[in-house]
Amino acid sequence: MNIPFLGKWRRRHSGDADDGLADAFASDPEGVAELLGECELLRSHAAAAGLELDDSPASLNALDQLPPRWRDDPEALPWIGNDAGLYLGTVVVRTVPGAAWLLRSGGSPAVRLASGREIPVVEAGLDWAAQGVPELSQVYAEAAES
Repeated sequence: MNIPFLGKWRRRHSGDADDGLADAFASDPEGVAELLGECELLRSHAAAAGLELDDSPASLNALDQLPPRWRDDPEALPWIGNDAGLYLGTVVVRTVPGAAWLLRSGGSPAVRLASGREIPVVEAGLDWAAQGVPELSQVYAEAAES
């Protein structure tokens, strides 16, 4: 995968890491979107359950139906939650007109809708992984209506 901003980001010797990530968002939004959409751990868990994640809204509904076996592994749970949030954001950005990634203060990726509303997708993914709510498909439906 060719992500041109990553080399510049790593070579940066001064400043805050959040500044480097913010620069990456500004200079190569497509590269950042590609990187955020990888979600390898979530994709491998879904594949093991026979589900291929195709970056569609229907795949969010299918994820909501998976048995939450990751809750038995306290080390995997936050990583699955983070990936779930990034995957949710990827689906929103790719399918909801005007939606785009943004970097919130503190460095957490989020999605801004055309209406200006911000969705803290990583937090939603973590809540989903830990508690099952909100369902990813519900967060998507609310974003698509905005």
